[in-house]
Amino acid sequence: MRDDRTSSAIECRNVGKTWDTDSGKPFVALQEFNFDVKAGEFVVLLGPSGCGKSTLLYLLAGLEGASHGEVLSEGVPITSTSPQRGMIFQEAALFPWLNISDNVAYGLALQGMPKAQREQRALELLQRVGLNGFAHKRPSELSGGMRQRAAMARALALEPKVLMMDEPFAALDIQTRAKMQNYLLDLWRQSRASMLLVTHSIEEAIGLADRIVVFTARPGRIKTIVPVTLERPRNPRDPAFHALHDQLAELLADEVDRAFAEQEALGT
Repeated sequence: MRDDRTSSAIECRNVGKTWDTDSGKPFVALQEFNFDVKAGEFVVLLGPSGCGKSTLLYLLAGLEGASHGEVLSEGVPITSTSPQRGMIFQEAALFPWLNISDNVAYGLALQGMPKAQREQRALELLQRVGLNGFAHKRPSELSGGMRQRAAMARALALEPKVLMMDEPFAALDIQTRAKMQNYLLDLWRQSRASMLLVTHSIEEAIGLADRIVVFTARPGRIKTIVPVTLERPRNPRDPAFHALHDQLAELLADEVDRAFAEQEALGT
């Protein structure tokens, strides 16, 4: 773990989020949520389906407002989106009518960067994510893993201080997923951005995180925060890795049962 984290890139203070529903019964997604992310820290959000992990990312990205409490970026309330906080979704969401270089440079074009400069920046980023030579391809010509790498490059083009990812590797096969995790760690080290990753995979959480935030079932609260002090790269065959996996599985077991019970009750 790096030791340059002296300030909070993100802070949540007693945050709650309630959604309106067609039935008129409020849907409480998050409740009394308190945590922070240090500058340059890699934090993984782990919990059962429907526990508010993605909702939290939407609040931090400025895509939604909190119903209660405060969400802060470097001490300033988050009230809208910002290029300082990038977001990568489960689907790469590239523009199919643009080539990969133009997709990566899209945000730079919106900021008014000259064409030659943004094209050069896009090429540099594509090289960093292992897509050198694919600049003029269309998204449909790339594999799923390659499209996600292009999405990473696009997010990094604006040099965000915080990069948020909502299960970006969930649709990938095991081998591609492992490679993407390595790409992500390399990009994290190079960019020195704070990272927040939502996942359902305990193995992925241990492999990537400095700290793992374990959610309760809905309404999402913090059950515990588990630091990961294993040296990188982390070997899943390491007994310490297995011990941490067992600890997290035990922490999640009751919450997963509660989440399933609630879903079954809603379906009856």
